[in-house]
Amino acid sequence: MSKDYYKVLGVDKGASDEEIKKAFRRLAHQHHPDKAGGDTEKFKEVNEAYQVLSDKQKKAQYDQFGQTFDGAGPGGFGGGQGFGGQGFNINMDDLGDLFGGFGDMFGFGGQGRGARSARGRDLEIKITIGFSEAVFGCDKEIKIKKYAKCDDCQGSGVPAGAKVTTCEVCKGAGQVMSVQRTMLGAIQMQTTCQACGGEGKKSSDHCKGCRGTGRVERQVELSVKIPPGIDNGETIRLTGQGEVGPKGAPAGDLYLHIFYEQDKRWQRTGYDIQSTVNIKLSQAILGDTVEVETVDGVVSLKIPEGTASGSVIALRGSGVPRLRASGRGDQLVTVKVEIPKKLNRRQRELVEALQKESL
Repeated sequence: MSKDYYKVLGVDKGASDEEIKKAFRRLAHQHHPDKAGGDTEKFKEVNEAYQVLSDKQKKAQYDQFGQTFDGAGPGGFGGGQGFGGQGFNINMDDLGDLFGGFGDMFGFGGQGRGARSARGRDLEIKITIGFSEAVFGCDKEIKIKKYAKCDDCQGSGVPAGAKVTTCEVCKGAGQVMSVQRTMLGAIQMQTTCQACGGEGKKSSDHCKGCRGTGRVERQVELSVKIPPGIDNGETIRLTGQGEVGPKGAPAGDLYLHIFYEQDKRWQRTGYDIQSTVNIKLSQAILGDTVEVETVDGVVSLKIPEGTASGSVIALRGSGVPRLRASGRGDQLVTVKVEIPKKLNRRQRELVEALQKESL
């Protein structure tokens, strides 16, 4: 058997470790048999090439003996034992363990065990609510189009009365083993059984409503509880409310990205609410009590004597409820003193008299 591992990965012989790793990730993701359009044989070949070229000792031996080998004879690697003379197993559905987490990056590491556990897709939607709804929380009815469990077969893909038998190829395991002799030794590959799609069983008929998939696409209504104090851009995760997987596989999750409408009366900063109140010059000098609008309604705010424009008065506990703690933020009221642009004769005399007194 003749193979050029550099050509398999599509890299030059002088490629760096990072270039080899990058090429492997791309090709493994492309050809993984659990993905649509995947190619098991191509995936095995890519994996075999990476196992050699990513190991410095194996790569050095491979480069020294050339790019053609037949597992025996001079210049070969002796009886198919390869580096160290040990055969080994590869579970195609467990790349996360084999490659130190690469499988998770591809989206299939540590999760897959054939079609029986092909988890449904996660979904994301954006919800816009009112300012006060974000402060105090609310209940929202949402509609979402997704793959849901087929009611006719209850998600099994098998109609009532159909005969279900154990798959003769994998004997109900959902996976099959194959052995390939390479320069690394005897590689035992564990892959999803193609005869039953990883289910371990076969039925004499399939559900007409879902064509045997166990799920149908339809619009679903959900009641969602928005918690008090949620902020712009925060996300609520609804476990199991995404799309269901095929033939009774677990459902994915639904992620709700929450945004609230702005309100011209208030500005929110974390759990505090900022607002402004305008008062007259006389109120600033002598002090007064004014009405201020809060999210709880109108309240009275005491203006102390000699309040300067731009002063901030806090209404404790009138802000936003803390999302993951007790209590509420404050409402911070900025005082703006209105200076009259025109004075009548009497007003001018009073101001001039005040000016003389202040001197």
